[in-house]
Amino acid sequence: MPIIVNLDVMMAKRKTSLNELSEKVDLTLSNLSILKTGKAKAIRFSTLNAICKALDCQPGDILEYVDNRE
Repeated sequence: MPIIVNLDVMMAKRKTSLNELSEKVDLTLSNLSILKTGKAKAIRFSTLNAICKALDCQPGDILEYVDNRE
């Protein structure tokens, strides 16, 4: 998939655990884990907004487009 999720990188930069982020964004650990591992098929803007607010970052810090047509 050409969209890469860098949530784990931002969490490491902010020294935030999965449990802490889960509490801050009011998302279950399992759903947050699915997003963190890049297995999610979609993300709601409200969830992305909450994550960006909790981690003090931009959506582009979490989501990255990679062209894999080569």
